[in-house]
Amino acid sequence: MVPRNPKLLIIDDCEIDDKSLYINLTEYWKKLIYKRVSSISEFLAALYDSSWDAIIAEYSLPQFDALNALDLLKRSGKEIPFFIYSKNTDENNALAAIRHGACDYLYKGCSFRLVFALERELKLIDLKRKQRQTESQFFHLAYYDELTGLPKYKLFCEKASEVLSNRSAQGKIAAVYSIKIDQLPTVGNSRGYNIADALIKQFVYRLSVHTGRNCLLTRLEGGRFTFLNGEVNTLDEVQIFASQILKLGSMPFMIENLEFYISLNIAITIYPDDGSDIEVLLTNSESTLAVNKGSWKNSYQFYTKEVSEISLRRTLLSASLRRALEKNEFVLYYQPIIDVKSGQITGVETLVRWDHPEFGLLQPDKFIPLADETSLIVEIGKWVLQEACKQARYWQDAGGEPISIAVNTSAIELGQSPYLNYITEVLKKERFDPALLELEITESVLMRDADTSIKVLRELKQMGIKIAIDNFGIGFTSLNCLKKYPIDILKMDRSLTNDMTTSADSLSIVNAIVGLAKNLGILVLAKGIETQEQLDLLTKMNCNKVQGFIFSEPVTGEKLLSFIKLRKTGTFT
Repeated sequence: MVPRNPKLLIIDDCEIDDKSLYINLTEYWKKLIYKRVSSISEFLAALYDSSWDAIIAEYSLPQFDALNALDLLKRSGKEIPFFIYSKNTDENNALAAIRHGACDYLYKGCSFRLVFALERELKLIDLKRKQRQTESQFFHLAYYDELTGLPKYKLFCEKASEVLSNRSAQGKIAAVYSIKIDQLPTVGNSRGYNIADALIKQFVYRLSVHTGRNCLLTRLEGGRFTFLNGEVNTLDEVQIFASQILKLGSMPFMIENLEFYISLNIAITIYPDDGSDIEVLLTNSESTLAVNKGSWKNSYQFYTKEVSEISLRRTLLSASLRRALEKNEFVLYYQPIIDVKSGQITGVETLVRWDHPEFGLLQPDKFIPLADETSLIVEIGKWVLQEACKQARYWQDAGGEPISIAVNTSAIELGQSPYLNYITEVLKKERFDPALLELEITESVLMRDADTSIKVLRELKQMGIKIAIDNFGIGFTSLNCLKKYPIDILKMDRSLTNDMTTSADSLSIVNAIVGLAKNLGILVLAKGIETQEQLDLLTKMNCNKVQGFIFSEPVTGEKLLSFIKLRKTGTFT
């Protein structure tokens, strides 16, 4: 912004000329900040002691001239518009001054021209300043993370390459740590993304203590970070630093008077053994995170050659996954759900498998996470729903009594507006009773967007569809959530029932869940039942339904039809 009251430094030894200039300038700028000097020492003192908007100089003084002043200004490194306002009318002097860097050469008595020149130059200076600010802002947005202020990926890689080059010249190692905050999506969905952002900033603040010339940090996205440590010399030091990172994450985060706890997953690659440049090291450490996704928490893992092979297989699977639907490579299996009191089949859980032409029959954990990373999970979900309803209708038409079918629903599907319409179309097309359809939703899906989840689930309930929480007991569902969501069935995770025959604590937890659900009018299904002892305990608790290998492993649709026809006897085994 052009100053309304410019600060001017005058170089002149004539007091009369000085006063005349001051009077003329104050007609334009009412409150002028103004200082006159007449020697080199006074000029230098004023130049370095204060900041000036412009300098106005007589061309020649007894002790020094304007050209000397221009030289001194250049040496100072300061960019200040310099004007010559002189009695000297020699055109050669004027030309020399302009060539030396003066903005203009004006004759005394033409104060209006001086005002115009000052105004013009001050506007130009202001324009340049704004341009530099804009360029600086663009640079910062392009190269630095807006939330944390950390270097973005490109700048990080440039700096990291320099660090690695120095380590190579010294014959020393470096370590790349890929870090992931595990619970961040849950915090964002349950508490708000402002809380998640605050958590990220606090974590970065803690980790930034360890950054320096050879230690760099960047945020890739969300709660994923990369730290390059160029100060480690042994593998022991690499592991010690990994433990320090875990310790930083283990301390509580205080946000808006609430305590939050996180767990971290850390994957480590070593330079130069695991990669010759930063991008290869990052790729390998990220592959380690992806391959071990969900299998370890609050710990660190080193990259291995096996990880590379598994990562390659994941890449191949991801590529062929897109063609699997077109080639009809997916198949459905069904595991019976048994009523505890009657022993009859009351429903089935639908389980999708991938009959891969190269890798054989693949379980869901081998490809569903890949599909979940893309929109393919939506297309697979649609196919599973339609095929399951078609199969159930076939069982009825073949003489079997109607039973319910349970189909898993992903977070992406639940959040899409056409989802309800598609379910309606499938039920109508396959002539399938909505009351026999159960949609299974995991606790983590519910927590992603509570408001949207409640709205969609209520609409599904109005259609007559049953809602089940799958794998209950391993997530974050609170008692309040059970009241808030329109839930019909709790499906207890097998981790709860596995130990109840040997652990009194596990038995008490299962018993409490069954009792709580009954008080809320919710049915309970226990998964993973494999022994008669487990079944007897659940029968005593009045658990409603069970499923597991004690009755049957997942089977094809044809084999299940024979099971359904046995339900009338009440002796399914």
